[in-house]
Amino acid sequence: MKKIIFLFFSFALFSCQPAEENHQKVAANFEINIKQLKVEVEHLKELVQSDANSQKIQFQFLKAHSSYKKVEWLTEYYFPAVAKAINGPALPEFEENDGKTLPPEGFQVIEEYFFPKYNQSTKAEVLTEIGILNANLNRLEKIAQTNELTDASVFDALRLSVFRMITLGITGFDSPVALHSIPEAKVVLECLAENVTFYKNTLDAKSFQALSATLSQGTKYLVTHTNFNAFDRAYFIKNIANPLSKQLYQCQKSASIPFVKETRALKTTAQTLFDKNAFDIEAFNGFPDYKTTPEKIALGKKLFNDPILSGNNTRSCASCHYSNLAFTDGLEQTISLDGKTKVKRNTPTLMNIAFQRAFFYDSKVSYLEDQAVAVITNEIEMHGSLEKSVKALQKDKKYLAEFKKAFPKNEINEFGIKNALASYVRSLSQYNSKFDEYMRDEVEFTSDEKAGFNLFAGKAKCATCHFIPLTNGTVPPNFMKTESEILGVPNRHNYLDADLGKYELTQAEIHRNSFKTPTIRNIELTAPYMHNGVFKTLEEVIDFYNKGGGIGLGFKVPNQTLPEDQLLLSDKEKKHLIAFMKTLTDKRN
Repeated sequence: MKKIIFLFFSFALFSCQPAEENHQKVAANFEINIKQLKVEVEHLKELVQSDANSQKIQFQFLKAHSSYKKVEWLTEYYFPAVAKAINGPALPEFEENDGKTLPPEGFQVIEEYFFPKYNQSTKAEVLTEIGILNANLNRLEKIAQTNELTDASVFDALRLSVFRMITLGITGFDSPVALHSIPEAKVVLECLAENVTFYKNTLDAKSFQALSATLSQGTKYLVTHTNFNAFDRAYFIKNIANPLSKQLYQCQKSASIPFVKETRALKTTAQTLFDKNAFDIEAFNGFPDYKTTPEKIALGKKLFNDPILSGNNTRSCASCHYSNLAFTDGLEQTISLDGKTKVKRNTPTLMNIAFQRAFFYDSKVSYLEDQAVAVITNEIEMHGSLEKSVKALQKDKKYLAEFKKAFPKNEINEFGIKNALASYVRSLSQYNSKFDEYMRDEVEFTSDEKAGFNLFAGKAKCATCHFIPLTNGTVPPNFMKTESEILGVPNRHNYLDADLGKYELTQAEIHRNSFKTPTIRNIELTAPYMHNGVFKTLEEVIDFYNKGGGIGLGFKVPNQTLPEDQLLLSDKEKKHLIAFMKTLTDKRN
């Protein structure tokens, strides 16, 4: 009898325990995968310690890095600083707050020791780097144990993992030497399938089946198409990755799982990277109380074309930014206000620049409002004064009326001028090019254009700096940082250009000759190219990259971030690249 009572009590106690939530199963699986990752890295360490042959070590490194891909999606989502330490670029980084340059660490640093061939003389350095990696994995394991997930965050992170695969995965960004990106994309899909399965009984059956079918299709495609240079990224994105992120969205919606409510660059409700309204322009605005409005855009356009903002009332913003040239001027450097000298750098396009975290070639300001002020007050560009401009505008009845429409609660003031100008520039971000329409299944590419995109996102490595889909240096899928690069750009006399770029601001050696990675949207309209306008044609630009940048030209550029290896592009491939880049030209409304 006692035994029966005990069994009944045990059964009752067990049945009263709440069933494990789906997101809790995901969290448990995440911790299991972290442990497996640690096992793989430990085995890598043992092989290095025992002086195993290069082939075994390379194989184990790839296995360990692939293992990281199973935890990357949540690590990047919840612990971005740890993710960077584990798998960030193998480049030093300058901390502006304390003026220190931090060395890189993690998988990508270790990869450069092992590929293309491992030299055992570096054994001590390798073991040191693996030790650092192990410490960061221990850190990840510890913080993961106390991290609480939600169903909304799980699906948000899963869609972001698809976007990361498109932008940083299959482009080779985080496997730059081993070029193991395609097999790792397969791991990403397997990880996605593994975690979505926890929600099988929660999701609409039809939506789940569609998602499962796409995952299966994608996995099979990646098994049979493993060559990095030959991989058809256009097909994969259009037929697998885009449908996959859409289906994740539909599954989440059908299960009534809420979408994360957060203002960020890529909207939490974006079904694909290429949706017409995937990006939130206000998320790049440093002044959330002053959102872009049609009235501000109209006022900003008028101010943009009015010389009233210059010191001598002879030059407007439009004097150096022509709409028919994608708001550039077609010159190497524009003529100064005095008509005698030239400004220091090439006039950049204003189209599609709003989706950035830094402005000017040296990244000296973070907001469009500050960019406007810097140009207006620059002595050789406009030599104006916002204070004087306010007084002049206050005397104009038409401007008084238009400012009242744009800023009902304020009189004409300095902030209103720069906010209106910034609002107008923000309105120039259209993303209605043939490339965008192609990715939305609205038009088809020619065979040359498609081949060009596959080169851009693959062999030519363009997309590892000009990230898809914005094609600037704002790093996806979080779009929180805009990068600068050291390319070793020549001057017109074929010497390394003397412009020190970002170094002039930071005095950090790693920024010597460093310039912001600009958008290449509308690039066929914005010649000449580079910060000094040295290249007149796209053919010249491609030749420069094909040779390996400044180092390839024979310059001494010890901090060059552009890989110095030649790309070995054929003449046909160069033409294909240009054909693709011309699809980035926005259609005029």
